[in-house]
Amino acid sequence: MSAKFQPGDSVRVRLGAPPGHFRTPTYIQGKTGSVVARHGAFRNPESLAYGGDGLPKQFLYLIRFDQPQLCNQYTVSPQDTLFIDIYEHWLEPAGC
Repeated sequence: MSAKFQPGDSVRVRLGAPPGHFRTPTYIQGKTGSVVARHGAFRNPESLAYGGDGLPKQFLYLIRFDQPQLCNQYTVSPQDTLFIDIYEHWLEPAGC
């Protein structure tokens, strides 16, 4: 198993609201950020929530977003950022 993304890669969070338990907030879906770090591969919590085995494991990444990109009305500081952990199956290359 190899990671799809590396620190520095630009990624977009895929859109979707599948039924059941999912771990990606809607306010970041469709938004572009950059990979800061890769935490490793872990069992998928979306599967574990329903008694599944969580396999195959998914890589978990720390993603950085510019706060003004997430909220058009954000006026506090254009340098503010949000860091959030996102599993690989919710990410796609930003160029797609």
